[in-house]
Amino acid sequence: MTAADAATSPHRLSLIPNLDLQAAEPLRAELMALRGRPLTIDAADVNRLGGLCLQVLISARKIWSEDGHAFTVERASSTFSDQLAGFGGPDLNSPLEGSHT
Repeated sequence: MTAADAATSPHRLSLIPNLDLQAAEPLRAELMALRGRPLTIDAADVNRLGGLCLQVLISARKIWSEDGHAFTVERASSTFSDQLAGFGGPDLNSPLEGSHT
């Protein structure tokens, strides 16, 4: 794989099961370290989605959109999906209005 391929191939990030208050800063830091290339989030193991971690994910989705890179959530657990809906959260896979993707 060339350096150009590495910069454009999606990175995969598996979310931890408990996305509570203590997980928000480490999640933010991990996401920002992956900025600059497409990202696929694996939410299969999530059994708790706290509001602050949801805000981190929504913010990351906006940043990736502004940067013109794909941001995709895959394999969302039923708990992740249910809690996202309970917050009235957006579909994290939908392009933002005016996005580059």
